[in-house]
Amino acid sequence: MRWIVLAAVGLLVWPSVQPSGKSRQAAGVSRPFTGVTYIDREATTPRAVHLHVVQIDLRATGIRLKLSPGGGRHEVVRQTVLEFLTAERAQIAINAHFFYPWPTTDSDVDVIGFAASEGMVYSGFETPVQRYALLADAPALNIDRRNRAGIVHRDPRAVDGKRVRERVSIWTAIAGSAQIVTDGQVTIPQYRDEAHPAGALEPGGAGATPFSNARSWYDGVTARSAIGLSKDGRTLTLFTVDARGGSLGLTPGEVATMLTRDYGVWQALNLDGGGSTTLVMEDPVTHVARLVNTSSDNPAGRSVGSTLAIFARQ
Repeated sequence: MRWIVLAAVGLLVWPSVQPSGKSRQAAGVSRPFTGVTYIDREATTPRAVHLHVVQIDLRATGIRLKLSPGGGRHEVVRQTVLEFLTAERAQIAINAHFFYPWPTTDSDVDVIGFAASEGMVYSGFETPVQRYALLADAPALNIDRRNRAGIVHRDPRAVDGKRVRERVSIWTAIAGSAQIVTDGQVTIPQYRDEAHPAGALEPGGAGATPFSNARSWYDGVTARSAIGLSKDGRTLTLFTVDARGGSLGLTPGEVATMLTRDYGVWQALNLDGGGSTTLVMEDPVTHVARLVNTSSDNPAGRSVGSTLAIFARQ
């Protein structure tokens, strides 16, 4: 069942979130909860893709966010996005942080980058092992207790990496591999080499051919998750694209282009993708939660490092 069958609700969407031009084709738009717009969209460029986009008015009555809390023998205990949403009785949830080690069968892992749940910072900015893909001290997105949102950066004076430069209250904080949209511009990181001495990524990685500017990790086409924020800081955008069921996936650069062009995103982070990409929503009629995207891992979704849950009213 798809919620886009509630056609009358589609008349209430914010005009800014509707895809423009040819991309408007095969896009279903609904308002399942107060302040929440859900877009189920199929597109043919840059290749056949199936997108799921949720845009949240952070000023709407009843909107609240929660990240998976810290715990276990390391920083977090892995669980699926569906498990976290169900346990919290939330309405929407998306996977968030990359985690380490991977692959692993262990339920206890470390998330990579700055993380805070209900004001408790349990992971600091860091220099990850996978520096060929994940930026050292990658910027994070913080949403405070009053739902004021913005990008935050490491305070270099904090040895443990658990403080930010900005004068904000840390409440819910999420980091990804890199900031792929900065002030409305697509910003895909480059590798450090002779031609790019200021590159933020280090060449390397597994495989016969190391990642570099000639073969970037960010050129990979797969399932993706991203989170974005509008220029006024009011609209939070959750974005997933599938790499199963006829959808062929996107690169982070292609995700960033869609976010800026079609959804009014001003700042955005690339979240854990591939088999981790998961978007779950509660059916507003039956109150049964399910994956709305097609997982590349298994039908129930992968056990991930962290999940961002959104609580909303009907």
